[in-house]
Amino acid sequence: MSSAGATWDQGTSVPQSQVRSLRDDGMAILGSGKAHGGCSLLHAAGLGYGASIGLDLPLAVRLLDRPSKRDIKDPDELLPAILDAWIAGGYEFPNGLAKEELFWAIMSQIPPRQGLKSSAAIAIAALKALADSTQAVVSDEEYVAMAAQAQIEANVSITGSIDDAWACLTPGWKLIDPRAESISEGVLFEGNGPKADNWLVMIVCRGERKKRPELEDFPPHAGAYQNSLEALQEMNELVALTWNGRGTVAVMNDVQGRKMTNDAILNGARAAGMSGSGNAIIVVAPKVSKPTCDRLLQLFESNKDVTKVIQTSFLSIEEEEMTDAPS
Repeated sequence: MSSAGATWDQGTSVPQSQVRSLRDDGMAILGSGKAHGGCSLLHAAGLGYGASIGLDLPLAVRLLDRPSKRDIKDPDELLPAILDAWIAGGYEFPNGLAKEELFWAIMSQIPPRQGLKSSAAIAIAALKALADSTQAVVSDEEYVAMAAQAQIEANVSITGSIDDAWACLTPGWKLIDPRAESISEGVLFEGNGPKADNWLVMIVCRGERKKRPELEDFPPHAGAYQNSLEALQEMNELVALTWNGRGTVAVMNDVQGRKMTNDAILNGARAAGMSGSGNAIIVVAPKVSKPTCDRLLQLFESNKDVTKVIQTSFLSIEEEEMTDAPS
């Protein structure tokens, strides 16, 4: 499938009822979908259980009926795999179009291939765009199942990244058993996440990862992941993030990553660890301590191996949302 991408004016608000009548560079916008990036709390390859939490890194996808003038990169052919997963899920393409007649536009603030769940976010947002284009009613569990299938087919995940898909779709976090018979049964327990107003999240980017770990690389470092799991059972996400990061830098034999996380803790961070399989390092500091935040920011921005530092926040479930949610 040929794929093409475009950017659009974020400042223009368009009623949903009119979105299908819009034309961008002469193309019809068939549907739109949104998702967000995330970071790891427990790498699913560590113990067989995974947990991730969303970050305020927005991503939007549009489904088009013809290519745009700007190409998008899809080296893993994830977008064709998403279309295959949509059909396998029992749904249809819009307007009777064939797979080869569907194209994409993606606007993303998620650095790719750095462990920030960009693939899961694209899968979720693209599936939402397909649902929007056909007015299909799709449950959260179905979105996650199709996103996992697409990522496995595209070989961008060694576990299916079910926890990543949940994190890109909903706020808070869920501990996932990917071996469960169904997506809903795979949710072992869940948490609100750290309050966004309390914590600054720094994403320390070091460029795209050059390799992926193999499943057999993880067992020697099971102790760190066990500590992460126990922290999640106590609803202590920041401790889980740090222990998970320690395990993953050991799996990756990432000497620089280990030094950066240690330096972050020594300079006042409450949590620091590699996300996914790298290379991004997540550093969490209390917003109330501006000197600490400034010191950490200066520490990483002065590091020649750091390409950029993104300041953002967790996408957590606020207590009010939990109270209002149906039981």
